[in-house]
Amino acid sequence: MVYPENIESKLGFDKVRELLADECQGILGRQLIDKMEFHNDYETIASLTEQTEEFKKLIETGQSPPESYYFDVTAYLAKASIVNNFLTESEFYDVKRSLDTLYQTLRVIRRQPKEEFPRLQSMCQDIEVPYEVIQDIERVIDDKGQMRSNASPELQKIRQAIVRTQVTLRKKLVSIVEDLRKNDYLRSDVDTTVREGRMVVPIKTEYRKQLKGIVHDTSSTGQTIFIEPEAIVDLNNDIKQFMHQERFEIVRILTDLTTFLRPHLYTLKYAYEFLAQVDFIRAKARFAIKLNAINPDFQKRALIDWQNAYHPLLYLSYKKQGKTVLPNTLFLDGNQRILLISGPNAGGKSVLLKTVGLLQYMFQSGLLIPVQEGSKIGIFDQLFIDIGDEQSIDNDLSTYSSHLYNMKKFLIAGNKRTLALIDEFGTGTEPQVGASIAEAILEEFEKQRMYAVITTHYANLKFMAEKSQFIVNGAMRYDVDKLEPLFKLEIGKPGSSFALEIAKKIGLPSDVIKSAHSKLGGEQLEVERLLRQLEKQRSNLDREQTSLRKQGLEVDKLLRENQALKDDLKKNKQKYMQEAKKEAEALLQKANQRIENTIRTIKEQQADKKITKSVRKDLDSLQDELNRVEYESEEKQLPKNDEEMIRYVDTEIKQGDFVQIKGQTAVAEVLSIKNKDALLRIGSLKTTVKMNRLQKVDEKILPTSITGNMNSTTNSGSGSGSTLHNKVLHFSPDLDVRGKRAEEVNPIVTEFMDDAVMLSQKNLRILHGKGEGILRQVVRDALRQYPQVQSIKDEHADRGGAGVTLVALK
Repeated sequence: MVYPENIESKLGFDKVRELLADECQGILGRQLIDKMEFHNDYETIASLTEQTEEFKKLIETGQSPPESYYFDVTAYLAKASIVNNFLTESEFYDVKRSLDTLYQTLRVIRRQPKEEFPRLQSMCQDIEVPYEVIQDIERVIDDKGQMRSNASPELQKIRQAIVRTQVTLRKKLVSIVEDLRKNDYLRSDVDTTVREGRMVVPIKTEYRKQLKGIVHDTSSTGQTIFIEPEAIVDLNNDIKQFMHQERFEIVRILTDLTTFLRPHLYTLKYAYEFLAQVDFIRAKARFAIKLNAINPDFQKRALIDWQNAYHPLLYLSYKKQGKTVLPNTLFLDGNQRILLISGPNAGGKSVLLKTVGLLQYMFQSGLLIPVQEGSKIGIFDQLFIDIGDEQSIDNDLSTYSSHLYNMKKFLIAGNKRTLALIDEFGTGTEPQVGASIAEAILEEFEKQRMYAVITTHYANLKFMAEKSQFIVNGAMRYDVDKLEPLFKLEIGKPGSSFALEIAKKIGLPSDVIKSAHSKLGGEQLEVERLLRQLEKQRSNLDREQTSLRKQGLEVDKLLRENQALKDDLKKNKQKYMQEAKKEAEALLQKANQRIENTIRTIKEQQADKKITKSVRKDLDSLQDELNRVEYESEEKQLPKNDEEMIRYVDTEIKQGDFVQIKGQTAVAEVLSIKNKDALLRIGSLKTTVKMNRLQKVDEKILPTSITGNMNSTTNSGSGSGSTLHNKVLHFSPDLDVRGKRAEEVNPIVTEFMDDAVMLSQKNLRILHGKGEGILRQVVRDALRQYPQVQSIKDEHADRGGAGVTLVALK
């Protein structure tokens, strides 16, 4: 039930109907728009809204059914139902096009996944479009709505005869016209024309006797006479006769086609009802897209839980003007049933009230509504509104009396499933009396557990809301500094009317404003002062929050830039490592070649001391070159700012001190000193350097990235060789981790794989034993971290099977 009868015009739903009608393709859809009504049955509303949501999805994914030829052919079907009646060519043409739209629409919907489009699939489940009817009409009627010449053999024969006769006729006319033109007997530039369906020649009146024939017409001036030459009379007669035969054959064909159509009329009538529904639902879906409307979570109880809801008509109007409508969030449920909205005039209270009424009315009429995703909506059995001036001369009702009459209706019919919307509650009479009556009515609403959204200026109602369990205050926000409404609802506190401030802004004399101020009671003044102060604090808080949001965005931007920089540094580090690896591989290849040459030279010279010494010197030179590569590799991995943290100490160098080789940036640890030589460790590299080439550095300010790496290398580097050269000589493709604990295996396998990848090994074996398969799993998890691994598999059963993992590298 809705009240009053003109609720649609008061809420603006009549305008919504007009906009929906504009979206329809045909009269059938517009007729359903006119029949829309407010429902209070859950299943009906769910079906209507879900149909619209599914069609909206079709449109948005570019799968919408055809949008043309939604003709109303119900009159044609009724005409065809009468025996011996027949449809005309144009009527069949409309039927053909609309049936094709029906057929294509069913195809589009039926090919959609049933789980995603259950409502639309259900709609077309029992719909049939006899394709043979479409084919038969297509066989007879062409794409211009004309009868095809091959619709029947007889028709084709007649039309061929007409063409032949017309060709003969034209040839004779050409000859006659040429003779007349030579003698200047013709009246105009027109050679021939048609009168009463027969070919005639326009002759000047004074030469009428020069051409024998039948006079059919005279021009309005009397200067031209239209004569059918005697020579073509028989041909015109033949054409006329053939046309009669043609018309007779066309009627016969149309009668047969109508007879063929007649058994399908009931099926087609049902199908056209479906087509009307499609046009109707499409209009609702297109309207929803224009509004950015959705189908919120629909619950089978009284509920309003809307996030960022806005008035649809105001949204469309603002959109044309390039403006933005401000949304509001509202909440009503079993514990918070009545929302009491206060605030300044022209602050948006009435618009918000109409927004609530219109959106609820739209949804319960089967339309989607403009709210944010995550919103919820319930169902109300009754929607009552008291908005605007309802005074009536016929019923002798004043404005206030009409409001009271509406309140009587609300109180009599209202219940816990009623939503009442009341604008300017209690106004229209003496304020104290009006406020008292309004409070009493509100108490009754509370007892009946009605839902309501009410706008008011009365302070006693605001106080009542603060004390009530089911009533909540709401305020329309106001910019205290600019004295402008913000059109934003804030739930949880009452609002001030800002009457004196608005009067001052308008320019009311200051004496009048001071006088009005002095006449206000002390309690009222204090309430207004507190409300204004609260509004100002809220405005300040909003500004601070806005500032914090901006700062947050700046922080997010800096974090993103920092992450991008880190990613770039990581990428460059990998690049440097790859370059170092390639250089090391090239140098290793060179080293192996030189070692082979050295061994061959020693053998050939039978270990001659001088040659051996020269060869050793050459190898030492190669060792220095290898050391340089490893120095540079270590240096590239150090943070750039480590160099800036180095500080030299002018004291004696001892074992355990940290030093730098003059002219280089790498930091080394002194392992031992013998005479004037010092054994140094730089990362995993050990080398001997003259003492006079070293500078001692202060290890107190060295970063742990240097000292820590030194210590860790001491612990792990002894087993794998101290130089790249040694790794080449001592690397074994077999690794045995049997007897190790699971936590020990991962770093061992990682070091083994690092060496294997750097030395370009191809095939590896890792012995881990079978046991419970724990070590096997740890080994293979570590191997999967390397993109260089091509395959991982068990050894042959005869050679260890699952106790050995074979690794192939790319």
